[in-house]
Amino acid sequence: MYSAGKAGELNGQWEELAKLSQEGNKRLYSHLLSEITPYIKVRLVSGLANSDWVEEVIQDVLISVHRSLSSYSPDRPFKPWLNAIIHYRKADFLRKHYKNRDTNRFSQDNAEIFGNNVTTYPLAGELQDIEKAMATLPKKQQKLFQMMKIEGYSAAEVAVKMGMSVTAVKVSAHRASNKLKSILAE
Repeated sequence: MYSAGKAGELNGQWEELAKLSQEGNKRLYSHLLSEITPYIKVRLVSGLANSDWVEEVIQDVLISVHRSLSSYSPDRPFKPWLNAIIHYRKADFLRKHYKNRDTNRFSQDNAEIFGNNVTTYPLAGELQDIEKAMATLPKKQQKLFQMMKIEGYSAAEVAVKMGMSVTAVKVSAHRASNKLKSILAE
């Protein structure tokens, strides 16, 4: 796996590989893609909640690298160029995901789907424990936690809806999460 300690040595290697790939060396182009893939994954894992999303964005990044490699200037550092692509592909993915969030929700009219897949009888006690733990939080913190951790809103979206700063939202969500972990661990 990629480690932060390798950053300096790999960056120079990536620049050389990119330059030679631009000149048409297909073997080194393939090597470049295999070298940057673990780095891309590390950059995405902490920012995306789902491993399938990570893999999808990795593919989008690799496609973007392929399409725009000709725009890379070999006399400039490769890593910032790659980081920009990673940032924009991740943002594009999240924008599409959250735009479609309301249309992707299941209808609650079909009791069979919910009866079989949402809460099975053996897990009903755990759901009640979670609900009791949530009830111990102040109302504002309950709403904030519900929006961020259950409904999937970003900290920025929650901040706008609740009239708070993004930092305050993140701190409150973190505190709520810690409190719930503590209660559920008892």
